[in-house]
Amino acid sequence: MIKRTLSLLLLFSSGLAGAAQLTDVETRWLTAGAAVLGYAKQELKLPIDITVQPQARPTDVPLALGYQDGRCKLVLSMRGNPNAEDILADVPAAQRPLMIEAMVAHEIGHCWRYAQGAWHALPAGFEQGGVAQQQDALRETRREEGYADLVALAWIQQRHPDQYAAVAGWMRQVRQPSPAAGSHSTLTWLQLAPTGAAFPAGLPLFEQAASLWRQGLLRDE
Repeated sequence: MIKRTLSLLLLFSSGLAGAAQLTDVETRWLTAGAAVLGYAKQELKLPIDITVQPQARPTDVPLALGYQDGRCKLVLSMRGNPNAEDILADVPAAQRPLMIEAMVAHEIGHCWRYAQGAWHALPAGFEQGGVAQQQDALRETRREEGYADLVALAWIQQRHPDQYAAVAGWMRQVRQPSPAAGSHSTLTWLQLAPTGAAFPAGLPLFEQAASLWRQGLLRDE
């Protein structure tokens, strides 16, 4: 698996320096997300680089995505971060790679929105409705998180349908409303996909997610 990860990292060499110095944690996460990253780079041709932070800041999450100069930046902030894997604390060890894969798919959902020029944009037909009248930063972020969560679940349904219930249950647990969750409280969307059957069969990954996302927008008021 490590050989597979290092081969994959060659595809991202423009955005990742010192691949040979990856830590065990970084290698484990990139290995778990290798299929998603390969799909994003080779099939979707998404402009994505991997960045490894040399030292995590106290507020950094272990995995995040930004957009700069027309390229997506998948940022790993795990070095010096003792809480980097807290999000997996309640997950059995055998299932942790699956949850990491879902998290990477979530970030690729963000990259797709950026690359399409659709970041914080609503689908046609929503601009004049009540959904669009009280825009603020928290709501805009929550909607993007909802879309990316649905991409993650659509990916799991396509690639690991027998594990869908485990991943969906874990995501609902992580996204429970709380003062800390705020813009990441996406249960409005997750509740639309209790099983993989919720995603329209035969559609591309991002269209499957978009179909349910639009339904969730009607409830996000």
